[in-house]
Formats: sequence, C-alpha cells, structure tokens
Amino acid sequence: MRISESCAECLYDKQRNKTNHAAYLAEIKALLDNRGEEDTSPYMVYLFHKVHVKYFGKDADYKDIKKQYNDLILSMEQDLRREIEKSTDPLAKALIMSRIGNYIDFGAMNHVNQDEFMALFADTEMSDRDIPVYESFLKNCEAGKSFLLICDNCGEIVLDKLLIEQLRKRFPHLAVRAMVRGKEVLNDATMEDACYIGLEKVAELYSNGDAVAGTIYGMLPVEAKRALEESDVILAKGQGNYESMSGQGRHVFYAFLCKCDLFTSRFQVPKLTGMFVEE
Repeated sequence: MRISESCAECLYDKQRNKTNHAAYLAEIKALLDNRGEEDTSPYMVYLFHKVHVKYFGKDADYKDIKKQYNDLILSMEQDLRREIEKSTDPLAKALIMSRIGNYIDFGAMNHVNQDEFMALFADTEMSDRDIPVYESFLKNCEAGKSFLLICDNCGEIVLDKLLIEQLRKRFPHLAVRAMVRGKEVLNDATMEDACYIGLEKVAELYSNGDAVAGTIYGMLPVEAKRALEESDVILAKGQGNYESMSGQGRHVFYAFLCKCDLFTSRFQVPKLTGMFVEE
C-alpha cells in the first residue's frame, strides 16, 4: 500500500510531536521526500527508528505497556473463552474478538484508552459486510492444509490465541503457524511476548526477523518466507500488515480496525470500524 501525501504528513507530524530536534526532523523529512514508490508506512517507521537511535539512543520502551495489556487480556481469557464457546458460531465470535484486540495500537492511535477498548466488547457480532468474506475464509480453511496468522500487537495476541483454538477445533486437519515481530518495535508482539501468553501451545511460531511493524517479504528470514509461501490460508492482523502486504499478488485475508484517516477514507467507514477483507 503506497504512502499518500496525507499519510506522509501524518508520519512526519508524529515524529514532530515527539521532538523539535531540527537535525533529526530534517533527516525524517528527507526520508519521506525521497521515499520509493513501493515503500510502505511500516518500512518508513523502521527507517525512522534507525535515525532515532542515531540521535537519541534507544527508542521508547514499551515493555511495561506490552505486559500491561497482555496481563489485562489474560485476566479476561477464561470469561472470553466461555463466551466464545457458548455462541452459535464460536469461530466467528473468536474472530471478531481477535479483531477488537487490534485497538491496542500505540503506533496508529494517538491515544489508547482502556475504557474505550473494553467498550468495544459490547458488540462481538459479525456484520453483514463481514459474512461473505467469512464464508470464503471457511471454504479456504476447509480446502487448505496449512494456516498462517500474522500477528500484530500485545494484548491482541491473547485474543489471537483464542481464535486459533477455535480454528483448530473446526479444522483439525490444518497445520497452524503464527508470525510475530523479530525485534522490539512499538507495542507489537515479539517471540518473547508470544511465549509469555502461551501462543506456542497452539501454533508453530515464526519471526519476521527485524523491528518492522509489518510484513515486508524482502526483509523476512528464509524460514518466514517459506512459511508465508507454503501456507494455504493467510490471515494478517492490523493496519501495518495490510499496508506492507496488500498489492503484492498474494491471496490474504486481513482483519483490523480502521484507526486513522487513511483507512477510514479508503474503506469509507467511521473510525474504529472493524474490517475483514480478502485480497
């Protein structure tokens, strides 16, 4: 997904809101002004991180925030699992809850509000817009042999675990894999975070290899490329994965909340609308 001028302005403004360091901002602006046609927002943030380290040392530490939200959803896990299992379609219910978890995004969101997040659980029904995509998703899972979930944020990954549990119950023939970030970036989930919440118990885990808040094929380790290429069904979570993977010629299902003007405009929906998209 190419970077529009409005998206570039937003990326710059986020950096300007962090600091007024002239030399740092000049390098950020140069990166944006000289971006390639295929460069995506996650890749630009990856480059920004390198400039940030150059001027300020390590970037912001999200470890406490990641643990906070992982622990929050872990404390809800049993209740959510019971709600999922008593529904008429547990997989659909788990998918919607997993998508709600995409709210916990300290990159796209200007402010993450725990009360606002919790309020989203008041509606865990699949919308009419979602149903045709969900039906296609089910058909692909039935016909396929392997499934890859490309994860996004901490907290959200606990809900992803509940989704995978239901996927394995409904399609026990599927070999299930999950991919996380290779290094610390924002509040995105790494291998350490995934193991903390027990994701390795329900899926074979892979790393995207670097501190990239997305999935950029050319930057993936060999094992991750193989997992992506060999998976019959791919579900990618979050705006960053959509931005970095869409338009690459792959058959991918995407689940995310529209959290910024670029996405609400692209899909013509209000902010925080959940999307389930098949490409």
